[in-house]
Amino acid sequence: MRKNTVRPTDIKLHQKSRILEVTFAEGSHFEFPAEYLRVYSPSAEVRGHGPGQEVLQLDKEKVNIVGIEPIGTYAVLLQFDDGHDTGIYSWDLLYNLGLNQTKLWGEYLSRLEQAGHKRT
Repeated sequence: MRKNTVRPTDIKLHQKSRILEVTFAEGSHFEFPAEYLRVYSPSAEVRGHGPGQEVLQLDKEKVNIVGIEPIGTYAVLLQFDDGHDTGIYSWDLLYNLGLNQTKLWGEYLSRLEQAGHKRT
C-alpha cells in the first residue's frame, strides 16, 4: 500500500443490480458493475504473468459478486458467481478503476469488438 493511498469508508454490494458501491475517504464515490470488476480482475488468470499476456474475458455480462472478503487493511478479495475468486483488489486498484472507469470500459468494449465478440 502506498503512503498516500485513499481508503474506502463504505463498501456496499447491491446483488440485484450487480453493482459494488465504494465511497472513499476524500469523497469519491464509484459504482462498479460486477462485469467491469470481473474483466479487470488483478488475477493472473486475467492479467497474465507479464505485459502482453492479458486474457480477454468473454461472456461476463451477467456475472455477479457473491462474496467480499477483507484482506488485511489494504484490499478485498471479490468472489464471483462464475467461480472466479483469485483477484485481490487493493484500495489503490479500486480507486484507479473508479477514476478511469469510462476509459477502461471503452477499451474493453473495443477489444471485444475487435475479437468479433458480441455482448448478450
